[in-house]
Amino acid sequence: MLDEFLSRVRRNHALEHATINVLSEKNKGFSAQGNSSQRGFHLNIYGEIEEDQVIEAVEEAYRRLKDGEAELGLHPNCGTVLLTTATMAAVAAQATFSLEQRRQKRSSANLSVIFGALPTAVLAVVIAIIASRPIGMAIQDRYTVEGDIGTLQVSSIQMIKPSPVTRLFQLLLGQANNDHVKSYKIDTIG
Repeated sequence: MLDEFLSRVRRNHALEHATINVLSEKNKGFSAQGNSSQRGFHLNIYGEIEEDQVIEAVEEAYRRLKDGEAELGLHPNCGTVLLTTATMAAVAAQATFSLEQRRQKRSSANLSVIFGALPTAVLAVVIAIIASRPIGMAIQDRYTVEGDIGTLQVSSIQMIKPSPVTRLFQLLLGQANNDHVKSYKIDTIG
């Protein structure tokens, strides 16, 4: 039962990414954010994308995934990649500061430790950020999306009112003054 639940989430996640990728191929100057569940996914569009374009993109994404284009279900700005990047950067910085603290034989961090470790910490974080992209994509491919959508079918696509979370992402994406914000709920079965 848990395996089927996770498989549904992963397949919906792939369809969400594939839809965003299809929209990106055909439109410039918009941002999108989505979240998937076992029932489908929500898609928030920040830009001038019409409802019929979203419907066509979902249909094309579905068809291309069914035709074996599994890599369409991966996206470099997925939360999995962002979380991997944040984690690796934080661990790199913390490890650098801990090593410097140990080198200086200090029981706690102080300004000497911070300034002593800062150049190395910046370098470690940059390396972690560069390395995290392919690692995050591999984690996404293996654990959070499933490009073979199997028996999954789209049962409905409907425009919905943007949620408070959508409005928060609108601010975070620098789209606060964008009046072209639309949210969609895409339901799936199978």
